[in-house]
Amino acid sequence: MDIIKTLYRPSLALLTDLYQLTMANGYWKVGRAEDEAVFHLFFRRHPFDGGYTIACGLSYVIDFLKNLKFSRDDIQYLGQLTGNDGRPIFENGFLTYLENLEFTLDVNAIPEGTVVFPQQPLLRVKGPLLQAQLMETPFLNIINFQSLIATKAARICRAAKGGAVLEFGLRRAQGIDGGLAASRAAYIGGCAGTSNVLAGKLFDIPVRGTHAHSWIMAFDTEYDAFLAYAEVMPNNCVFLVDTYDTLTGVDNAVRIGKKLRKDGHEMAGIRLDSGDLAYLSIEARKRLDEAGFHNTAIIAGNDLDEHIISSLTHQDAAITAWGVGTRLVTAHNQPSLGCVYKLSAIRKKGGEWQYKVKKSEQPMKTTTPGILQVRRYVDPKGAVADMIYDIHMGIPEEVKIIDPLNPSRFKIIPEKMKHEDLLIPVFQEGRQTAAVPSIAHIRERTFGQLKLFDKSILRLVNPHEYPSGLAENLYLLKEDRIRKIRQFQTRVR
Repeated sequence: MDIIKTLYRPSLALLTDLYQLTMANGYWKVGRAEDEAVFHLFFRRHPFDGGYTIACGLSYVIDFLKNLKFSRDDIQYLGQLTGNDGRPIFENGFLTYLENLEFTLDVNAIPEGTVVFPQQPLLRVKGPLLQAQLMETPFLNIINFQSLIATKAARICRAAKGGAVLEFGLRRAQGIDGGLAASRAAYIGGCAGTSNVLAGKLFDIPVRGTHAHSWIMAFDTEYDAFLAYAEVMPNNCVFLVDTYDTLTGVDNAVRIGKKLRKDGHEMAGIRLDSGDLAYLSIEARKRLDEAGFHNTAIIAGNDLDEHIISSLTHQDAAITAWGVGTRLVTAHNQPSLGCVYKLSAIRKKGGEWQYKVKKSEQPMKTTTPGILQVRRYVDPKGAVADMIYDIHMGIPEEVKIIDPLNPSRFKIIPEKMKHEDLLIPVFQEGRQTAAVPSIAHIRERTFGQLKLFDKSILRLVNPHEYPSGLAENLYLLKEDRIRKIRQFQTRVR
């Protein structure tokens, strides 16, 4: 219990990398802690070789920031850290500064459940340089994982073509926090429920579950096990039928289903967890229908993901719902979304903004300067294009969106096209300004957002690339900054 009390507490100020604190110490020491800075959090490519990503995790960000405070215990711990000479890394003046620090950041964010694209800022953090720097690690930790899982869930749910997807991954999740965050993100991504009871309580997610093979094996026969379960839980009867022989298990489930019906209950479903799911589900459906159990669901499991589910639906598998675990909550084949958090503008108090670019040999890793916003253009058919623009430069009269990685790829937007700016105020000067919507509302936003986009963008394999890029004036500014960096480097050499 002591470990739990130490780890799970209102403030998680030390949930960071040491180098964030060493930089913070440096900013304080050289008198730049109160310089004003702007950072953006974004990702560079879609996960799973897909064509879209679902933004997720903002509610955690809000909870983190509104409870953020360095405690006396935190300060005492930091004071014990030493450098390679055995002396303290942090001096007492800096530790006192941290202990008295009140966070005054402005945070703008794209709402959870929004479909987003590479290079678009999911968060814009503005305020004192030291404070904004300290947000890097925790915000990345939160947004990276939950956006990854929400996207995986959305892909799986689309593959299921209307069949319910249930998240059953807690036992294979990456620890307690990974399990809870994954259950939440999976529900936002479209899953209909979870086996994770604590997630159900904390996040108001429907919980689902029946029994395991051990229940069957604890009785002399499969029939006896089904009968006992029906007697103790007649209103939650989904029978796992593949402990011994699957089709015999279906027959036993039918026998018990008839007894349930006589007593005024219905067998909710059967579950298949192994074998040829296409063949077994079709055969099971025949036996259930012949016995009059037309509404009894067939739930399938067994290391499913979007590609296996897609294959099974193409084989006309008679599966009503899908129990997806390991490959969802661990984001199988894509361990991280790869979000980054980069400085894009800085100024002394009362001074002019200096727009910053991080240049790289890899064009994808060259950052965009400015104080950015994302505008989505829509017509009656749905989303047309997204434009990243600088809020001070504004939008040119002719709206031309340029792909920064391929300037020959651009899109011109007709005048007066309907649009929406995606980044909304969440905190202003450290005070929360946006309410946290219910998880059901966020999930509905995901569904509504996906309807905006053409199926070619949402498909699992070789998706079409949605038009998203920089406003022309911002693109030209970025190129000018890159050119000046190159010229400076040449002079230095």
